[in-house]
Amino acid sequence: MLDKAIVIENLSKMYKNNRGIQDINLEIDQGEIFGFLGPNGSGKTTTMKIMVGLMKADKGDVKINGFSIINDYERAMKDVGCIIENVTPFPYLTAYENMQLRGRFIRQVDEEQIDKCLGVTGIIKYKNEKIKNYSLGMKQRLGIAMAILSNPKIIILDEPFNGLDVEGMVEMRKLITNLSKQQKTTFFISSHLIHDIELTCDRVGILYKGKLIGVDSNHNILQNYSSLENYYLSEVDLNADS
Repeated sequence: MLDKAIVIENLSKMYKNNRGIQDINLEIDQGEIFGFLGPNGSGKTTTMKIMVGLMKADKGDVKINGFSIINDYERAMKDVGCIIENVTPFPYLTAYENMQLRGRFIRQVDEEQIDKCLGVTGIIKYKNEKIKNYSLGMKQRLGIAMAILSNPKIIILDEPFNGLDVEGMVEMRKLITNLSKQQKTTFFISSHLIHDIELTCDRVGILYKGKLIGVDSNHNILQNYSSLENYYLSEVDLNADS
């Protein structure tokens, strides 16, 4: 269990409209980039909200670095950075000022650490600009800078490629893969953008109508299918009536 960064056990959450997630079981290795792939409304954000304690599950548990989010929440979240749904920094503050505010919740954060995170995400030269002047891609980068400020071992990102132009998507992919290689950071990334998941992730899980219908390594998928898209369509077709 110690080599597992995240273990999701029998996780379920149903809403009044009968949408939600059902009996999700999943294990993520330390240092892995895992892609959580599915259409809008499939339950990706619900799962991730439960993982970080923003929502309570009907059933099941999540263990992060061996600690239960139900029974040992503070220790479970100690080494986790996350962006769930939108990045919402204060628009009339600069990037540096937003990072300072974030740093108030973390021990031993100084100017050097803030500059390091802004440098890693490529926006240090804009650190004194107000966020209201930032592009969407720059805001996404700032969000990741804020997420890595505490030097987390695990980063959970909900739709990090959403709304980015082609250049922004390429840069975001490089940022994630570089952090994984250089700092051995574990990534759990949700997206409905198949191409970016294919080019970024080590392993992929497909969530469809609230159910996890397929999990495999990118290597295995691309040995047996011409693309991740074809694998996705095949799995969806097999489970369309379930």
